This record gives sequence, structure tokens and C-alpha cells, in this order.
Amino acid sequence: MSKRVAITTLGCKTNQFESAGMSESLEQQGYRAVPFSDEADVYIINTCSVTAKSDAESRKLIRRAARLNPAARVVVTGCYAQLAADELSKLPNVSLVIGNSEKRDIARLLANAAPGEGASVVVTDIGAESTAGVLHLESFAEHTRAFLQIQNGCNAFCAYCIVPYARGRSRSVAFDEVLAGVARFAAAGFREVVLTGIHLGAYGKDLAGETDLTALLSAIDASGAVNRLRIGSVEPDEVSPQMIGVIASGRHICPHMHLPLQSGSDRVLAAMGRGYTSGEIRALVASLVKALPGIAIGFDVIAGFPGESAADHAATCALLEELPVAYLHVFPYSSRPGTRAATMPGHLDPAVIKERAAELRQIGERKKRNYAAGFVGRELSLLMQGGNNGITPNYLAVKLAEEAAGEVPVRITGVNRDGSCRGELVK
Repeated sequence: MSKRVAITTLGCKTNQFESAGMSESLEQQGYRAVPFSDEADVYIINTCSVTAKSDAESRKLIRRAARLNPAARVVVTGCYAQLAADELSKLPNVSLVIGNSEKRDIARLLANAAPGEGASVVVTDIGAESTAGVLHLESFAEHTRAFLQIQNGCNAFCAYCIVPYARGRSRSVAFDEVLAGVARFAAAGFREVVLTGIHLGAYGKDLAGETDLTALLSAIDASGAVNRLRIGSVEPDEVSPQMIGVIASGRHICPHMHLPLQSGSDRVLAAMGRGYTSGEIRALVASLVKALPGIAIGFDVIAGFPGESAADHAATCALLEELPVAYLHVFPYSSRPGTRAATMPGHLDPAVIKERAAELRQIGERKKRNYAAGFVGRELSLLMQGGNNGITPNYLAVKLAEEAAGEVPVRITGVNRDGSCRGELVK
């Protein structure tokens, strides 16, 4: 009987991709994947460590795995494991702790780790990594959209972020290897490929020859390998006029841009170590909207960064009210030991942070509904994701009255309270 493996993932799309890669690699070795809520022989917790709250959630999942099957082997990996391997190895029932680089060797490490002899720790110095060394995937759990990791690590060292220490310096997957990865997913039947990375805009800077994310997007689009190409989060100061031009002229690139804005206050942006101003954000968004009318622009925003005044918060709210926001991801600031922000003066009361985050979310919810309402009555292409749910190129979530499959033309008929849409098939 095959061994059962259950994997749960916290954090970013890169972690999601790597979890899918670990699952596929273990299935090739005879393991059977089961939901994390089921009894399994091996539980893998792929952790995030972007905040102290993320660490606490990881520890909670480790304890949950131990309760589900006290005899199971519990494996901890991801950014928390990379940063605090010894701490995690001391938790009850943990049998193996591996770093981010070691994920690609999960099957071998599980086979070699002797059960019942305390936790084995295999975590190398990720700062010494010079190549991306990503996992390869032939399939993906989401049957119409697939994530392709093209870059890892980050050189930015923003004041609030621990990721460069957990992921190492920026490393890119070879140009031809990315093209081959897109082609593999397309051949497997995926209609959309999402390019992901930790610092996606840095793609190509470490590769020989002159290449960058813009050149990669152009090459994938020209290949026609996949119906839809979507890019993950890109730093605002790395979205060039050339990149906008390629997206606008592309036949397959989705009109969707996710920008980690973080604040609308120039003073806070400087304290965070961000490389742009609110004025530059306004100019960038204006360029995007001019080149791509109807584009979905989403933002990450941090509420309550140390030293953020009421005026700073008001500046963020005002900027978001002004811009054509399609959706917001709001993160209440949470101090992360090891970052510059953790030692900064002016940490805010948690109640103030919670209140500011709530105000930002209200803005995001309203703007999301308003953006979606602009498409009522219009016909769009909908990529089904199972049953009667799908996603449009400009990132609208649409529910139909009937089930469909593949990519279908729909008419948007209404908007729900949560900003998702109702639609009908165009026959």
C-alpha cells in the first residue's frame, strides 16, 4: 500500500508552486497525496515567515498534524524552517526540517531520514546559492491555470521584510528553460500560465547576456504556446514603458498588474526603503490605464508601519481613492524580528493598526465592486476553474448559472457584494 502524504502551504505563490513540485516528486516515488485534514503517513508544512503571526500559524499546523496522526512523520520546510531550523526541530513530532533549497530533494531526504531518532535538520546557507534551482512540474492541482516559478530570492532588503534572508539573493531560471516550462504546461492542457517569483522584476539581471522580464514576456507571447499569460507581483519602479508596451501589444498577456504599493505616504515609503514616490505611482498607473483601458490593477498595502502618522495613513487612503483600483491586499503591520523595522521607533498600538487596516479594506471592497460594475453588460472570455466558476483575463471572478468547461464567452450580468461577478454564457 502506498504511503499517504499531506501538504499544506502558507504564504506566496512561489510556495504554492514549490508545494505542487514536492507533491509531484513524491507521487513519482509512490506516495499518494491526500488532503491535510486526512490521516497521512507524512505531513509536510511549507511555512511562511513574513510576520511573527505567520510563524505562529506554522506552529499551529505542526501541532495539528501531530494530532491527526501521532505516528506520522512531520516535515517542516519553507521560510520559517530556513530561518529557525533549530527551534522547529525541538517541537514534538517533527522528524525532518529542510530549507528552501532542499525542497527539490524532498523524496531523497525523506528516504534517508531515519524515523524515531529525533528531528533531522538539512538546511544549507541559502545566501550562497547562485542558481534558481527550482522544482519542475508536469502537472498542477488547479486544472486550467498553472504557476511557473521563474525567479527566486531578493536583493531589495526592504525595512519590513525578512524574505531576502529566507530566500537568498535574486536568481533567475534560464530563459530557454522558462519557455520550455510554459510549453510543457500548455501541452498538458493548461490554458493559463502565471509567472511567479519572489522579486519578479529582477528576472534576468543575474543571467549572462542582456535579458529581462520584458524580453521574456515578449518571447512567450510570440511563441503562442499558451492562451493566457499572467504575471505575478512586480515592483512599481521595475514596470518600464517597454514592459507596458509589450503587455499592450501582446496577443496572450492578460491585462492585469499587481503592484506592491505598501503606502501612499512618501515619508513612509522612504522609511520602508521603497524605490519610488506616490507621484511616480500616479504616473505609472496613468500610463497603464492609457495603454490598457480596463486593466485590473491590484495593490499590496501595509497598515500601521512604525512611525506612520494619521496624516500618513490619510495620504494612503487619498491615493487609493484617486487611483483606479481593482482590488487591494491589506496587511496589518506585524513586527518581524531580524528586520530593520523591528528596531524602529514609533511602533503603533495594535488597535490603531487594526482600525487603519479595516479602513483600507473598506476602500478596497468598494473599489473592487466599482471596478467590476464597469464590465456589466460586456462580453469577456471566461476560463473555467471547475463547475460554474471562472476567471476573466482582467482577473474578474465570475459565477455562471450553469456549468461550463474550458474557455467560454460570457456576458457580465451583475456584481455581488464581495466584488465577484454574475455572468451568462454567450451562445
